Amino acid sequence: MLKVIIHGYFGQMGQVISNLIINEEDIKLVAGIDKKTKSYKYDLNIYKCIFDFEGESDVIIDFSSPSALDKLLKYAITNNIALVIGTTGYEEKEIKKLKEAAEKIPVFYSANMSLGINLLLSLVSKTATILGKDFDIEIIEKHHNKKVDAPSGTAYMIANKINEEFENNLVYTFGRNTKTNKRSPKEIGIHAIRGGTIVGEHSVIFAGLDEIIEIKHSAMSKNVFGKGALQAARFIATQDNGLYNMNDLINKSKNI
Repeated sequence: MLKVIIHGYFGQMGQVISNLIINEEDIKLVAGIDKKTKSYKYDLNIYKCIFDFEGESDVIIDFSSPSALDKLLKYAITNNIALVIGTTGYEEKEIKKLKEAAEKIPVFYSANMSLGINLLLSLVSKTATILGKDFDIEIIEKHHNKKVDAPSGTAYMIANKINEEFENNLVYTFGRNTKTNKRSPKEIGIHAIRGGTIVGEHSVIFAGLDEIIEIKHSAMSKNVFGKGALQAARFIATQDNGLYNMNDLINKSKNI
């Protein structure tokens, strides 16, 4: 039985994952961590600070905020517990901390836990390779009005994947409301939309001479991310120390 802690329990993703675990025979939720206190169900212990939990756990699934990272990593390393990190909004300094932690414990990090999004990453990478510099590339992402980071972590994932095919020589342009010059061929445009209850939509537009190619992924509910996080938890619990992502999980599944 895989023992799991949800870090960021009362967040939207924390609640989705908690509800999914109820129907999983091989996973047990042993604690929830959240800085907020409120009523909860299912006889689960909720702690404001992760260091208050003294039980046993195999994996911590984190959907909280970048500000919580230091304490989370310290606890996981101290107790030798694997991590699944789904929190977005990290900067380079936080990514560096994840890499350093991965030298001591197994860490699974992805800004998007959807298998469909990771298929999209493969498609846009191949498309960028084939089309080359003859097409302008724009990324449009849409999310609900409660999402605090913009652009989304997934939009950055997509842009970075495309940029790899151009030896990281392209620059990112975030919106164009203050621009007075024409578009540079070395740009990747990234645009964020926030409104309503949009779960998550990402479109990548390759615009060339007299033709347009658009690759799009739409999430209909947060369950797709929750199921991906649970798959990641099962995967990371059996891995050696290191930093892993969705590609590692997908490739592992192919070999089974």
